[in-house]
Amino acid sequence: MPRSTSPLQPHPDRLFPADPGVRAIARRLYEAVRELPIISPHGHVDPRLLLTDEPFRDPASLLVTPDHYVTRMLHASGVPLAELGVGRGPLPEPEARVAWRHLCANWAAFRGTPVRYWFDAELSEIFGITERPDAGNADRLYDQIAEQLTQDKFRPRALFQQFGIEVLATTDDPCDDLSAHRALADDPSWSARVIPTFRPDRYLEPAQAGWRDAVTRLGEVSGVDTGTYVGFLCALEARRRHFVEHGATSADHSHLDVRAEPLPADEAQRIYAAALAGTATAAEATAFRRNMLFEMARMSTEDGLVMTLHPAVHRNHHTPTYERFGADTGHDIPVQVEFTQALQPMLTAFGTHPGFRLVLFTLDETVFSREIAPLAGFYPSVYAGAPWWFLDAPDAIRRYRRAVTETAGFSRTSGFIDDTRAFCSIPARHDMSRRLDSGVLAELVAEHRLDEDEALETAVALVADNPRKAFKL
Repeated sequence: MPRSTSPLQPHPDRLFPADPGVRAIARRLYEAVRELPIISPHGHVDPRLLLTDEPFRDPASLLVTPDHYVTRMLHASGVPLAELGVGRGPLPEPEARVAWRHLCANWAAFRGTPVRYWFDAELSEIFGITERPDAGNADRLYDQIAEQLTQDKFRPRALFQQFGIEVLATTDDPCDDLSAHRALADDPSWSARVIPTFRPDRYLEPAQAGWRDAVTRLGEVSGVDTGTYVGFLCALEARRRHFVEHGATSADHSHLDVRAEPLPADEAQRIYAAALAGTATAAEATAFRRNMLFEMARMSTEDGLVMTLHPAVHRNHHTPTYERFGADTGHDIPVQVEFTQALQPMLTAFGTHPGFRLVLFTLDETVFSREIAPLAGFYPSVYAGAPWWFLDAPDAIRRYRRAVTETAGFSRTSGFIDDTRAFCSIPARHDMSRRLDSGVLAELVAEHRLDEDEALETAVALVADNPRKAFKL
């Protein structure tokens, strides 16, 4: 059937099953969740963006430079990261325009990727762009978006409201004073929840460069002497309380593995002292990190912060790029991971604790059905985290639902996680998830495995109830 829409206008039935009967069911389910508020319990938007509400500078700094999904693929196509503004401050207008031209000239590189899906939605639904970007129209599209960014309705707060975001969680260093969060919470003109997330990774890894300086800073900010292991634990506990007081509901962790093995107190103190002295071995540093992951779980049972784990990433895979541009610049690469044995000590101690909640994410799809779903299908504390990062794509999300649901059901999953620094992609990402889940549920209805009223309740729960329950919102 010929399309009546223009080349960039997303099709109203996008991502729904191709079978006409199943597609009709998916449409009905989707309509029930399409306008529900967005709950974003894990992401990387800077809260100061909303506090200051300053206009976005230009199309490139909004849509290209902060999004490593975009910059990594342009780099793979031969575009230097420096020309995209990666690792730099705000680009002057001529350089921002160059970065935008690179995106448009390499538009074909994104075919078949979720990035293309998100871009189609962002450009058409937010900025009214109705033609596919290319080298020939790059400057014209840049000017069209740049003019809109000068208008009040395209400022951060106005877009936040337009997107229908109810809760937005940020990711924050334990030493952050969280003043931006406090100011937003105290602002009578601001009603949405923007909450911090405790992210202590660099404080738990003695082998990483800068660890001792980080520990010293932790002591200064917490007011607790971190010269001993016991003091170090107390300092982390104090900062966690600070985050809870500022609205945090979760603590986020990402290490090479998820093994959590407690050490005897004297051994933990010995390794901690050696790490401070710079003499800890690599094996000792790993043992200490695994001990600290166990301690983070113990602290979660006491202060109530949900523990989220997204392990198994080789960070900064290309050393020259890291040395020039820093972390989070598109070259973090997944590795294999094991959960069942690694988490047994933690779950033996805390898996049935009424105050403990653990959300497990992975970039290794093989563990969804083999390990994560069975764990979530037994332990009341465990939830199967949504596909994220390289897996937040249509086919991967469908595979996740089919891998997890038969073992753990829908109720033991976390709800969608957008995990983004790209502010304008948030509604497109959540809409994609809602469409895909509507399609999966529609297939179950068509196969007479669910009644449609059950599918409708489940579709709403995945958007509105699951993330609130999993993240204690």
